[in-house]
Amino acid sequence: MTHFVFIIALLFPSWLWAQSDAVLDGDLSLSVTIEDAGHIPATQEMMLITIRGVYRRHIMLEKLQQPTLEGFNWAQLGPDSWREERINGKKVKIFERRMAVFPKRAGALTIGAFTHRLTLTDEENKWFEHAVTSAPVPVRVDAAPETPHWWFPVKSLKISDEWSNAPDQLGPNAGVLRVIRIEALGAMPDMIPLMPELHSPSGMIFAHPEKRLVELSPEGPVTYAFWRWTIRPTNGVSGIVEPFTLHYFDTQTRETNEVTIAAQRVAYQSSVSGPSPDPERDNVAAKAKLLGWRAGLLAGVVFLVSFWFGIATRTRTGQPALQRFAPLDPVTYHLIYAALRRNSAAARRAAASLLARDDRNVKLSKIIGRIDAEIFGTARNTSDLWAFTRSVLKHRTHPSDTFHEKTADLVGTPRPRT
Repeated sequence: MTHFVFIIALLFPSWLWAQSDAVLDGDLSLSVTIEDAGHIPATQEMMLITIRGVYRRHIMLEKLQQPTLEGFNWAQLGPDSWREERINGKKVKIFERRMAVFPKRAGALTIGAFTHRLTLTDEENKWFEHAVTSAPVPVRVDAAPETPHWWFPVKSLKISDEWSNAPDQLGPNAGVLRVIRIEALGAMPDMIPLMPELHSPSGMIFAHPEKRLVELSPEGPVTYAFWRWTIRPTNGVSGIVEPFTLHYFDTQTRETNEVTIAAQRVAYQSSVSGPSPDPERDNVAAKAKLLGWRAGLLAGVVFLVSFWFGIATRTRTGQPALQRFAPLDPVTYHLIYAALRRNSAAARRAAASLLARDDRNVKLSKIIGRIDAEIFGTARNTSDLWAFTRSVLKHRTHPSDTFHEKTADLVGTPRPRT
């Protein structure tokens, strides 16, 4: 029997003393530790604390009683954890709770005592209650530095600027949703700055209610803020949304920083880019450009030649002379334009107009007769309009010739006096 008790003692050493109703010093302990950040915290700056219990007794029930934490805002960073460890070769139960506290004022503060109420067993396997209490922890807090901006201490900060669609390619009468997303580690939702007011001289801005969410992590609370606006230009073309700046205090570098959200142009697509690509239209435009320089060169030559003839016939006056000056002669223009377009019928009509105006021009009549045979003949050959145009312009009656002939007739036939 003695050997049996000895073996039980070797295999289950903790079972023997765990059944006693006497709680010895060192069986149960509870402490509060502040994570060392290497500096004195300022007001509203996050402080991480750990409540740790080390227990060498069987625990049937437990409940941690938290103090009022006067002078602090606080958040529990997740559920309590229980695990087993070995200390000095003996298994012990470890209890931990992580919390973040935020001092609300400067000066000397105290983190009050935590009480862990445990239910233990005695040697007769009866339950009894026992309380373990931690020691209070004094804390020194500095005042926040003077700043004209919102005091916003964070451990890390991330900001993103997102748009529901491209802000400078809006459809007709459409708007765009802008969302500023803030992710702040080490801040509670009430510590985030107020949603700013956007300004745009030529844009309509509708502000949506902001949203704030918080997630808990072992490194501290992570607060998300969403600032949302719907924006559309009011002038039918475009508008500029003015920039704004957000200031914050980095608790690790101990520096005040600022983030500027850049200005953004909001515009309808028609004011940014031209019409959509059209291969057929582009092909026509390319051909037009190709003919453009040729037509310009031809027009320049016609202008110089006609100008020389105009100088030679400067004695002619009145509207008919001005109209038959080559650059201003509509019939000559229609003839050249028809040749550029390879329009035989239009070229023939323009030549007929010249013939009607330049009476008794036998050569011009024969030239028109030849193109009539080519256009209306049975062979239907394609006429050379450029050769035809050159022949018409070459053999048409010069303005000065018609003028001199008609003037001679008038001079040779005197009018009766009245």
